[in-house]
Amino acid sequence: MNILDVTDLSIRTADGRTLVDGLRLGLAPGERLGLIGESGSGKSLTSLALLGLLPEGMTVSGSIVVAGTQVVGATEKKLMGVRGRQAAIVFQEPLTALDPLMRAGRQIAEPLARHRGLKGAELKREILAALEQVRLSEPERIARAFPHELSGGQRQRVALAMALACDPALLIADEPTTALDVTVQAELLDLLDLLVREREMAVLFVSHDLAVVAKVADRVLVLKDGRAVEEGDVRDIVTAPREPYTKALVASARQLESALDRRSGR
Repeated sequence: MNILDVTDLSIRTADGRTLVDGLRLGLAPGERLGLIGESGSGKSLTSLALLGLLPEGMTVSGSIVVAGTQVVGATEKKLMGVRGRQAAIVFQEPLTALDPLMRAGRQIAEPLARHRGLKGAELKREILAALEQVRLSEPERIARAFPHELSGGQRQRVALAMALACDPALLIADEPTTALDVTVQAELLDLLDLLVREREMAVLFVSHDLAVVAKVADRVLVLKDGRAVEEGDVRDIVTAPREPYTKALVASARQLESALDRRSGR
């Protein structure tokens, strides 16, 4: 049974413009799907729609079923039971995703208290365990820190700890490494890969960077102007793309990698 089933998903603005058109995708437990496309392709809107987080004024049609719950048309109360417990999301920029006025530990505490009913010493233990799990040294110091007191890599690890705190079956990662430098990006991707494998989680990894997606995904779904243009095994997509748009994405990724190799002297 799939943890995520999306059928005929369409997203429209208030003035009737279609931003995502007839999208279909599914994810089984432990499966990793890369959703890739250029800016404006609809990939981030899709990730927000999966948890009922679209901005006001946008309408959704079709079906989104997460862990047996229909998201389209669901009440906020019902969605709160899905978010964090059944599915969680990590955003591109943790400095804006995290509450700047709340210490890191308290932000991790919220889903633990809401969904698992933890409090007191047990809650504190789980907060520190969540920080240790994402390989943050000095977890007690990190838990007391405000987001602005942490580095970009540390903030993203805190965001990941929040997302994983209640052991969701589905993780949605929306450009989670874009704001990080290359070294920190590689470390976070390795960590994400390890944690996902340990937990046998399903992952929807959203990115414009095919090279990044190829490191973490089993399958790839390519979006262009809100429509799926190609889907397949990541190796097939990278080595033998069929559609012109996908071929252009592959060529772009190879040119960038070649340029970086030249700059590093490899």
